Amino acid sequence: MAPSLAPRIITLGTAGGPRWWAAADSGERTGIATAVVVGDAFYLVDAGQGAGRRLAQSGLDLAGMRALFITHLHSDHVYDLAGIGIFGLYALQHRAGTDPVRIIGPGNRGELPPVSPRAVVPPAPLAPHNPTPGTREMFEALMAAHATDLNDRILDSLKPSPLEVFRAEDIEIPDGIGYHPNTNATPEMAPFEVYRDELVAVTAILVEHPPIAPAFAFRFDTAEGSVTISGDTCFTPNLITLAQGTDLLLHEAIDFDWVESLYGDRTDEASRAARDHHYKSHTSVREAAKAAEGAGAAALALHHLVPGHAPESVWTEAAEHFSGRFVLPKDLDVVPFGRQR
Repeated sequence: MAPSLAPRIITLGTAGGPRWWAAADSGERTGIATAVVVGDAFYLVDAGQGAGRRLAQSGLDLAGMRALFITHLHSDHVYDLAGIGIFGLYALQHRAGTDPVRIIGPGNRGELPPVSPRAVVPPAPLAPHNPTPGTREMFEALMAAHATDLNDRILDSLKPSPLEVFRAEDIEIPDGIGYHPNTNATPEMAPFEVYRDELVAVTAILVEHPPIAPAFAFRFDTAEGSVTISGDTCFTPNLITLAQGTDLLLHEAIDFDWVESLYGDRTDEASRAARDHHYKSHTSVREAAKAAEGAGAAALALHHLVPGHAPESVWTEAAEHFSGRFVLPKDLDVVPFGRQR
């Protein structure tokens, strides 16, 4: 019998949100990043703040990274993308040229989201010449911003360009499903394949995380089990479709009591708009459990926890509403998802 692939995830970072959570309060939860490990290879999903350091601490050999998947382009999911491109070229320079590491994520949104109805004066967008770059454009721009350093390495030390080591590409949304970033960001649809090698098949589906679009959840199927990673989303039927029968669902969660403590008593329009965003874009602990139950997942793990410093009791409520195995991982925890052989 062939040796087991021992499929598992390593939760490199388990906190969400564009904030630095105080280390003393957060239990050292860092920005969202997950390694899906299959045999000697691994696949990175998102690269939040601290992902590079956590990779080093995890014991994973960066040379074993097959591909990087980005659920959506909010900063807390791509904060360390530049670092992976710049520092990763050393461990991964053998991939330059004919076999670059694929960076797979959302494409250019195509148009700006609507302005909040709470705006008194419509705000001016940043970078109006290209206000919604996709994964390929973002990665190329990040590398160009570091050209002084990188050209020193390329010309003086004869290192390969990160654009030869990595190939950033935009996910093509299937035609004919009625997708539109502002009016129909999550049409009912079937999962579609975005990556395949001899170890995994990766499928994606659109999830609801307004105002950003597109936003994806990913499912990794191996010969010995499957894991589905929700990305950021409110309760979305598409996520349940993708996760049907999965061995492990890794789902985001937010504490809405914390949202109320932060914004509930504020009357300024910016605070009210921020409160609106959290409610329309994220999932409560109870709704995450409902999604896992609806998908028939064998196990549920919560991550992308907001706030990163909430007590564990906030998140363990999920166990009361889910009939399968519940896991609340910390950074660098290992969660197997393989079936018995």
